[in-house]
Amino acid sequence: MEVEVYGVDHSPWVQAVLLTLHHKGIDYRLRSLPPWQVLKTWGVLMPAVSINEGAWQVESAEILVKLGLEPISAEDLQSVKAAWQGVLHRPDSLLGFFSAFARAGDLSPSLIKRAIGNFGRSFIALYMFTLINFAKRVMKPQEPKNFGDQFLVWERILQASSRSFLDGEAPGIRDMMLFGVIQCHSSIPVPPLTALRRDERLNRLRKWIALMQAQFNDYPHLYSGKYFETYSPEPIPASTMQQITFCTGLLAMILAAPLTIPLVFLLMGKVPR
Repeated sequence: MEVEVYGVDHSPWVQAVLLTLHHKGIDYRLRSLPPWQVLKTWGVLMPAVSINEGAWQVESAEILVKLGLEPISAEDLQSVKAAWQGVLHRPDSLLGFFSAFARAGDLSPSLIKRAIGNFGRSFIALYMFTLINFAKRVMKPQEPKNFGDQFLVWERILQASSRSFLDGEAPGIRDMMLFGVIQCHSSIPVPPLTALRRDERLNRLRKWIALMQAQFNDYPHLYSGKYFETYSPEPIPASTMQQITFCTGLLAMILAAPLTIPLVFLLMGKVPR
């Protein structure tokens, strides 16, 4: 199976796909910039996956099934998405947000493609920054009183089960998607991460996180390893040159704001609602 993935590992749904590919031992190529077919249809929506050079797909739950996992129920999928509350805090620190994207880097073996990827990724970061702040100001979502509440459904499922993982004695689709959300909360720390670490109601969930981290101890995109047992180093950051290229691109995008900001909103309009 040949798999090509477009996306940044700060996305929970990209993480779910990458975790599954790693678990299945499937080789893949991760690209930083969307292919033209994806860009013109869905904007910069991620993940996008092409299997065996087939059509690009963007629904992560459907992609995971095509990679060999059992389908997730609509109720469980909604519970996974509900565990993503707090994501709007990602750009609270301007420096922290953009430096996290700079450190992610581009994995192409080609120096030229890495340079193009890092320069272009600055637009993706600017897009995400604008999108999140636009959502905060226009939609004005109400925050929960306790970010730990969004994980209680998973705590109850784990407490009621004698199995190691949510889907049995091996990780399944619910494990991959929820662990992807936790990678998102950990890659740019947000308030839900504090709840995951300290909320006394989530002891079984923390044990599950430790099991998942042991299962994925050699996974190269493991951001949660810094915060939970079994503790492990953060992902290897991009080289200094890659980060400089990203920052140069970001400066160029800001200077070209009369062009880049309208483009951001144009691409937002392509995202399926």
